[in-house]
Amino acid sequence: MDRDQTQRMNSSTGSSRRDFLVKTAALAGAGALLAGVGKKPGVTGPSPTIKAAGRVPVADGEPIRLGVIGSGGMGTGHCDAIINLTKNGRANVQIVAICDVCDSHAARAKKLCEEKQPGVKVDSYRKHEELLARNDIHAVLIASPEHWHAQHALDAIAAGKDTYLEKPMTLRLDEAIALRKYSMEHPDIILQIGTQMMQLPRYHEARKLVRSGEIGVPTLAQTSYCRSSKDGEWNYYAIDPNWKPGENLDWERWCGPLGSREWDPKVYARWRRYRDFSTGIIGDLLVHVMTPLLLALDSPWPVRVVASGSHMVDKAMENHDLTNLNVTLENGTQMIVAGSTCNEVGLETMIRGYRANLYLGNVNCQVRPERLFVDEVEERTITCQDIGNDQDVHRVAFFDCIRSRTAPPAGVDLSTKVMVIVDLATRSMWEGKAFAFDPRTMTASPA
Repeated sequence: MDRDQTQRMNSSTGSSRRDFLVKTAALAGAGALLAGVGKKPGVTGPSPTIKAAGRVPVADGEPIRLGVIGSGGMGTGHCDAIINLTKNGRANVQIVAICDVCDSHAARAKKLCEEKQPGVKVDSYRKHEELLARNDIHAVLIASPEHWHAQHALDAIAAGKDTYLEKPMTLRLDEAIALRKYSMEHPDIILQIGTQMMQLPRYHEARKLVRSGEIGVPTLAQTSYCRSSKDGEWNYYAIDPNWKPGENLDWERWCGPLGSREWDPKVYARWRRYRDFSTGIIGDLLVHVMTPLLLALDSPWPVRVVASGSHMVDKAMENHDLTNLNVTLENGTQMIVAGSTCNEVGLETMIRGYRANLYLGNVNCQVRPERLFVDEVEERTITCQDIGNDQDVHRVAFFDCIRSRTAPPAGVDLSTKVMVIVDLATRSMWEGKAFAFDPRTMTASPA
């Protein structure tokens, strides 16, 4: 970093600190307006109305200055990957700020970033509002727990920051609807959801084939995300005996939108296992396969969801270790989605059409005609590029969107449609009934 840039950053940081109380008050408005969101699944939550702050443009050749909110395993992994992408010339990014309620998490990420970015000072914060108040930051990456996603993203947009938001987009559907509305009201701010597999070329080729009508009416699609473990899913997240709420960890702030809870290190470290904090398999795993498949189907709205869940092996986990979803899309197409953390054999990923079927289980996209249409539809393989680490490609795509100001492929509209499936499937499993969604009114109800 040159001297002028360092002085500019120090000056900007100082200015933002002086204006902190004013900006924090404005950002708090987003929190107040979201107070009821997430309490009544399926009901559209209140929409933030504060005007987004002016976006800080990125000059040609200038590094994108990035802040990271949530520096646990996922957030720190993002930091490492982004720094490596910059070193390899695939991006031009500097991570300049870290935010986490846990001091040890923040210190670990800060150390990694400063050691791997010589000359770049990395500040750490406990409160995301303080990070967002900085006017020298172009963008943020949010890797906080699911129950904080909506609030962090709304506040980031309000602060004028381009945002990479980890999946699932939100914890509950009403939060997703509120975030979608606010994001669409501020199209000048980039919002990309961190869903894996969205950059894989085979799904984009499949979308072209569906749109062209070559396979006929798409009738049934299927996919899955299945894996297994001997010790219980997500138990590999370690519990640090040195965590001391109120001293080196702000437990009350971590609970945040869900209200005060008694300290539980298992919940803090392994929140994906608990139904109040996560949708488990559905939101953490299945979104990766449902999002690109919905894209391939040309992104229709889901209108009916019924799901079942079981506790087959990991009976200590509150969320289910086996799930099956049946989804009806607005054009009548059906989706079958299977998820498991107790058996790793999944379903073949494919789209069945009236005239032909698409097979999407490997790098390429294969077209196989139905028997009645073998003389009309050519059986062929559409060779697709092997892009390597698709997560890295997704990260680079976000940074490219920041510079080009183009819409990201995993945007808020498609991700809201996925959240309809996530939320209604979760409710269906726990309540034992089917749920419907009306895209015209953006409301859900028992089917």
